Amino acid sequence: MNALLESPLPDAPSKTPQALKEKILLVDDEPAIRQMLTRLLTGEGYNVLSATSGIEALDFANRADFDLVLLDLNMPGMDGWDTFEKLTAKNPLLPVIVITARPNQRFTALAAGIGALMEKPLDLQKLFVTIRDLLDEPDDVRIARLAGRPSEFHYVPPTMHEPDENTKPWRNL
Repeated sequence: MNALLESPLPDAPSKTPQALKEKILLVDDEPAIRQMLTRLLTGEGYNVLSATSGIEALDFANRADFDLVLLDLNMPGMDGWDTFEKLTAKNPLLPVIVITARPNQRFTALAAGIGALMEKPLDLQKLFVTIRDLLDEPDDVRIARLAGRPSEFHYVPPTMHEPDENTKPWRNL
């Protein structure tokens, strides 16, 4: 009888570290971006699945649940905005961070209820902070943003690096 009391319940959730990792769906058609972000995010403790297109992202989202999506806008076939609409139709509270090199997307992102807009080149430290903020964000804040009510919106403009003394254009004159 004691053996029955000490054995775990069959429906008890697993407490292994793999089961506790948050799942991020990374959608970008550029292999170098996917590889770099997958490596960095995995190093930060996230479980990352990368998709090369909007169609592939929707396929993955139909087969698994994700905690957050990193989504590029400029992709062949189905672009990022169409992918966003279809992903959030299934799960309206899914946090989405749009990562793009496409300019002038801030107001479109605000109107769509996006959690964050980050322009390339990315500031990786701000990306990690934004991911954590959106994963920790309460549902009522997401609902307010989707309803167009005042709420926090993360916007990170592209990182601009100042040239050092050796790379300034006039240095070669």
